[in-house]
Amino acid sequence: MKGSFLVNGRTNEWTFEPDATLLDVLRANGHPEVHRGCDEGVCGSCSVLLEGKLVNSCQVFAASAMEKDILTVAGIGTIHEPHPIQTAFVESGAVQCGFCTPAAILATLALLRKNPNPTDEEIHSALDGNYCRCTGYVKIIEAVRLASRRMSSHD
Repeated sequence: MKGSFLVNGRTNEWTFEPDATLLDVLRANGHPEVHRGCDEGVCGSCSVLLEGKLVNSCQVFAASAMEKDILTVAGIGTIHEPHPIQTAFVESGAVQCGFCTPAAILATLALLRKNPNPTDEEIHSALDGNYCRCTGYVKIIEAVRLASRRMSSHD
C-alpha cells in the first residue's frame, strides 16, 4: 500500500504492508523517537498524538492513520529550542535511561492541553499507560508539575 501521512507538520508519502502498524511505518521512515516496547499496547513506549489524542502506535493500523495529524516528540521542540515540557523533564531529572521519555512527554502534552492545572490524581491517571523502570515516576510527576506551572504562567 501507499499512503500519505502528516507527521510533525510534514506530509510524507510512504509505502507499507496492509497489516503494518503506525509504529512500524513511523520507525521504517525515520522516526526512531517512537520506541518499540511491548507490541501489545501495554507499556506506552510507542505513544504518539493522533489527531491530538494519545494512542499506542503499536495498536493502530497505519492505513487508519493516513492523512491524519500525527505528532511525535520530535515535533514539539528541538535541541536548541526545547518545549517547556522537555525542559521540565531535564531539569527534574526525569530522563534517566530515556526509553520512556518521549511517550511520557507526549502524555504530559496531551494532559496539559486538556487541563493546564491538573491535580496529582489527574497526573497519575494521564501517565498510567506509560511504564518507566528507572525513575519510579517521582521525577516524572515532578516534571509534569513543573511544566504545568511554567506553561500556565505564560498564558
